[in-house]
Amino acid sequence: MTSPHEPCLALENVTVRYAGQSRPALRAASLVVEEGELVLVAGPTGAGKSTLLGTVNGTVPHFTGGHLSGRVTVCGLDTRTHKPRDLAALVGVVGQDPAAGFVTDTVEEELAYTLEQLALPAPVMRRRVEEVLDLLGIADLRRAPLADLSGGQQQRVAIGSVLTAGPRLVVLDEPTSALDPVGAEEVLATVSRLVHDLGLTVVLSEHRLERVIGMADRLVSVDGEGTVSWGRPGDVLATLPLAPPLVELGRWAGWSPLPLTIRDGRRAGVTLREALDDVAPGRNPVVGPTGSATTRSILLRGTGVQVRHGALTAVAGVDLALASGEVVALMGRNGSGKSSLLWALQGSGPRSGGAVEVTAGLTRATDPATLPPSSRRGVVGLVPQSAADLLYRESVGAECRQADRESGAPDGTCRGYLDRLAPGLPDDRHPRDLSEGQRLALVLSVQLTPAPAVLLLDEPTRGLDYAAKRALRVLLAALADDRRTVLVATHDVEFAAVAADRVVVLAEGRVVADGATAEVLCDSPAFAPQVAKVVAPHRLLTVEQVRRAMQAAVGRRP
Repeated sequence: MTSPHEPCLALENVTVRYAGQSRPALRAASLVVEEGELVLVAGPTGAGKSTLLGTVNGTVPHFTGGHLSGRVTVCGLDTRTHKPRDLAALVGVVGQDPAAGFVTDTVEEELAYTLEQLALPAPVMRRRVEEVLDLLGIADLRRAPLADLSGGQQQRVAIGSVLTAGPRLVVLDEPTSALDPVGAEEVLATVSRLVHDLGLTVVLSEHRLERVIGMADRLVSVDGEGTVSWGRPGDVLATLPLAPPLVELGRWAGWSPLPLTIRDGRRAGVTLREALDDVAPGRNPVVGPTGSATTRSILLRGTGVQVRHGALTAVAGVDLALASGEVVALMGRNGSGKSSLLWALQGSGPRSGGAVEVTAGLTRATDPATLPPSSRRGVVGLVPQSAADLLYRESVGAECRQADRESGAPDGTCRGYLDRLAPGLPDDRHPRDLSEGQRLALVLSVQLTPAPAVLLLDEPTRGLDYAAKRALRVLLAALADDRRTVLVATHDVEFAAVAADRVVVLAEGRVVADGATAEVLCDSPAFAPQVAKVVAPHRLLTVEQVRRAMQAAVGRRP
């Protein structure tokens, strides 16, 4: 236990340098976290957030290597003299991919595993496992195979596996990045209980600030140079160049204090909604693809597509047409069949029934499954969730050069895409040393190099910061302007709101909604973006759309 005057976590002038790196991963970082606080860590992709989290339990530098100067203390223990094993009972860490850390087969076994490593008596183990099952609301899953759980359930089990040890501080690295909105809410509700009901301290990193910022007591910002600033969320957000849509709306509207929750935004937005009442809903500007559906050619069509994995039906007779010049968001909760549908449409994955035809760049409609891989990737490109599986070279530069050679593209084509999505990555950096967002940007660049007319993306914003997502949105718009088509499977409602012309929603392998982005998202309490919730009943999705509507309503806006 910490003393009354001793913070739960303190970093004092901490600088971390890794061998071969031109700049420190962290630069003179200092912060104080008190017991019972929820601290949100934010910053650009590759800025040093994971390094900061790693210093909390001593994995940086004891396991990662490099040199740490300064001082990190956890509950009064100095990480220079106390290694991760010494801090295991005080600090619980859950990584970005919870399934990668599972070592057993069922929920109950996974919760008990940590206690077994601590050699606790069997009666104590049974009691703690039961307590955590009840705390997280997963008692009905005790005997469930871990592989059968949804993403949200896996994340809660991963949190539970560290809670059984009774830590005082829990570190979560992007706990909602792979989750649908409902699953993310379940996990964040669990986090809130840890803080408010148990008094635990939680340090959490997240790119999707809109999901977490309303819960945070402190916001820690790590900039691209490894410099750390921290304070109350509203104060820090006031100076950040990129922020959640709700904060951007508050900045544009001149609201003070800046709203951090939808409730705050609704209260501050009364006058804004009254002004919008002067604009008929049908006149609200909604950006769509150029040309009508009848004039755009269909580049890929799936008819009655079915996918079964053993006894499980993942895709149950989906009809889907993708036209030139449009960006389509494929949405739905975890396990709804999005990934299975993408692989079936691309031709590499299993398809139990139905037909898929692609016409892009071909003399006649062809099933992509019949094309050789070298030809298929030039027609239908796919970036999977596990993007790193497609990287096999020793450096970023080697991956880019190989992509140019295999695609017959001019030298520098792949590197050009990469510089738009994640500028500044050194050619000699090994792909394993990249952040998850940087690896995804590299794979996307590789897949774009052969210039496929149809591009399928599976959770492309996972691990991307706001700047990288903006660059991706601009890139997808350019592909649409070039008469290509993009299908994006995503849980990121804010990205869908700004990037997609059309939204298709899957549930249990079936299409339950297919329409214009504003039509589908505004009608869904789960998928509605922040701006839509604030200005409802007006069907506006983004700050830019609100700005245009206000110009129509009052003739001008500063």
